[in-house]
Amino acid sequence: MYRTIADFTQDWDYERGMTRKLFDHLTDESLSQPIRPGGRTLGKLAAHIVHTLTEMPGAAGIQVEPAAATAPLAVQYSETAARLAEAVAAQWGAGSLEEEVPIYGEVWTRSKVLGALVKHEVHHRGQMT
Repeated sequence: MYRTIADFTQDWDYERGMTRKLFDHLTDESLSQPIRPGGRTLGKLAAHIVHTLTEMPGAAGIQVEPAAATAPLAVQYSETAARLAEAVAAQWGAGSLEEEVPIYGEVWTRSKVLGALVKHEVHHRGQMT
């Protein structure tokens, strides 16, 4: 859990850099490769990661402008992940991370939302590798 926006931003900068490195290695051919027999393809998992950058924050009240859907996945990811960091800093002020928000039929702290977002991305990045 994060205590400050700066704590999140520092962690997010590192994690999004690691995810971007992975996305940079995806090729048109690899996007159709399943991560396990009968499982999602690398392309579907990458698209899911990109989608979650706006969906999960949106469910918690943070509006993040997605990158153009016509851009390559690596660009969509990079631009949207950067916008997410900016949106968190702009829309959730200092000292607000212990405030509770409704999300997915539950009530979480804003800190928990950010932690879940990072863990979700790391989890799927692990699946992709």
